[in-house]
Amino acid sequence: MPAIPAPQGRAGNDYAPSPAEIVRLREKARFVRLETIRLIEIAKVGHYSSVFSAAEIFSALYYDVMKLKQDDSAWPDRDRFLMGKGHAAVGLFPILADLGYLPTEVLNGYTRLGNPLGDHPDMRKVPGIDFSSGSIGHALSAGAGMAWGGRAAGRDFNVFVMLGDGEMQEGQVWEAALFSAHHKLSKLIAIVDRNGFQLDGAVDEVMGVEPLDEKWRSFGWETHLVDGHDLMALTALLRRLRADDTRKTPVCVIARTLKGKGVTYMETEPGWHLGYLAPEDAERAIAEIKSREI
Repeated sequence: MPAIPAPQGRAGNDYAPSPAEIVRLREKARFVRLETIRLIEIAKVGHYSSVFSAAEIFSALYYDVMKLKQDDSAWPDRDRFLMGKGHAAVGLFPILADLGYLPTEVLNGYTRLGNPLGDHPDMRKVPGIDFSSGSIGHALSAGAGMAWGGRAAGRDFNVFVMLGDGEMQEGQVWEAALFSAHHKLSKLIAIVDRNGFQLDGAVDEVMGVEPLDEKWRSFGWETHLVDGHDLMALTALLRRLRADDTRKTPVCVIARTLKGKGVTYMETEPGWHLGYLAPEDAERAIAEIKSREI
């Protein structure tokens, strides 16, 4: 199958997606949310709100920005994606099936005995998963290694690493940040899902991490702030970063998001980090996701 092309070098607003592209990306984000509800119904417990804050990021990356090959998850020149917040994998698995990396029927056995799909991603079992994550703080180090190795091998791929904002409390993240800047890993792009909450509560109450942009910049990274639900702004920024072959530093994108985005009662209740929807709540959530334009 032919490669899905990455955006080419362009200037100014030429990176902005067209109205038709925005409609498609919005539908894919909706697909991620609806499939997350369906799969967690099978497992009987899962991380709804952690996926919902990242749905637009998933959509922009996998359906527009990243260089991938349909039906070929092992293509050597593909862009890599690693997830520090591995508990959001339930939102990524439907995308991998949609791209032909695993049979769609595998989704129907999510978390069941013998099924390769678990609550966290396993690169040994799931085609399209580039890193087995779950223990918070490791993904950026692995991503830096991939970017460094890709450069040494003369490969032209980018490495995208999605991090949770609570993950910013991990020391290993900042060791990896120092390493990446020192080695000028310009093909490494970190995306912080800044939704404001972690398992134990509000991030800035558990352990404050601001000013995040200044911290990443002081570590030698090019840093950008963006609304993580604004598909126009998010996609245009990621397209521009993906296409920039003049950059000499790694990049951090701090995406301001809302935990549980898309379902009103999840947006106002941080306890939905991990839970299970009763049938009537699931119906309300599905109806709102289908009717709401985010």
